Amino acid sequence: MNLIMIIRVAFRALVRNKLRAALTMLGIIIGVSAVIAMVSIGQGAQASVQAQIESIGTNLLFVSAGAQNVGGVRSGTGDSGTNTLTVEDLEAIRREVPSVAMLTPTVNARSQLVSGNMNWNTSLQGVSEEYPGVRKWTVQNGDFFTEADVRTAGRVIVIGQTIAESLFPGMDPVGQTLRVTNLPFRVVGVMTRKGQDQQGRDQDDVAFAPYTTVQKKILGSPRLQVAYVSAISQDATYTAQQQITDLLRQRHNLTANEANDFTVRNMTDIAEAATETNNTMTILLACIASVSLLVGGIGIMNIMLVSVTERTREIGIRMAIGARSSAVRSQFLIESIVLSLTGGFIGIVLGIILSLAIPRLLGWPTLISTLAIFGSVIFSVAVGVFFGYYPARKAAALDPIEALRYE
Repeated sequence: MNLIMIIRVAFRALVRNKLRAALTMLGIIIGVSAVIAMVSIGQGAQASVQAQIESIGTNLLFVSAGAQNVGGVRSGTGDSGTNTLTVEDLEAIRREVPSVAMLTPTVNARSQLVSGNMNWNTSLQGVSEEYPGVRKWTVQNGDFFTEADVRTAGRVIVIGQTIAESLFPGMDPVGQTLRVTNLPFRVVGVMTRKGQDQQGRDQDDVAFAPYTTVQKKILGSPRLQVAYVSAISQDATYTAQQQITDLLRQRHNLTANEANDFTVRNMTDIAEAATETNNTMTILLACIASVSLLVGGIGIMNIMLVSVTERTREIGIRMAIGARSSAVRSQFLIESIVLSLTGGFIGIVLGIILSLAIPRLLGWPTLISTLAIFGSVIFSVAVGVFFGYYPARKAAALDPIEALRYE
């Protein structure tokens, strides 16, 4: 009996028991669709996190006042009680660290913005003119303020889309005047929309002014809380981190036994940690879903063993008229593979449908993985071979005479 004939006989045997074949495939269908859907959720979450990180800048460093752990007491970065980061420190970094491309000091304040009879409480960030380049955030309307505005502590402001829509509905904010703590500021630009971050915070609910203006006219303090530093490339971030640390320790006259009174954090570390966490979660979800595939495989073996028992006389007749043991073994093995492959293909279609439906139903981002699809096909074949081999071998090992006598 040739291979084509064996396949035809195997298909005929499955078609005779449609309901049983369908129920047997159900475990594989659920397993494959669950694996694809779970991997898609994991990949979607990873892509979303990566997009958020890239929007901030993967070659970004955070330099903040205050050490993370000083004398056994943990101190928050940017601690307002410390004054260990100065404009002079940042100018020294700009001059003496060749791996740094751009930097901007940052000071933060909560302020009430007023335009006519409209008002809005928001985060006011004092930054330099290099902020858009450092944070990879462009201006949609108008322009960002200039180095001259920073040097003269000019009363100019750039606002996010949320503030523009709230204070200037239906009109162009550029050139308009709004009040910040009763001081008039001229709106010179509106930032492009960024949307929500991973924590659900509105990134467009923010305003920017020269850091010198915020220090002198809003906060009345020369302290710097954080500086954003952009390295010349992502590969140079670790070099820049070490060079900045060495320079600031030297400038702050810290001895070898003294801890840093500042903190330098590398965005690349955060990106790699986030990627590793998401990869771990994706693998965990896929492993959990793969349990269904294992259960489906056990179901196939169980049904094939039942099929061997039911068709004992049929096997005996075929072997009595000349069918070889290899042909019988191949027939039952192919039946098992057909069951698992058919279930696998149906599961792939169902998994893709689920992956496309999840963002609409639950709002979770998904990204369909071709690797998961190909892996599911291979796994389906492997399940068919692994769990079908024992029943096939048992059928091939039957004694023809005993099989003919079987009732």
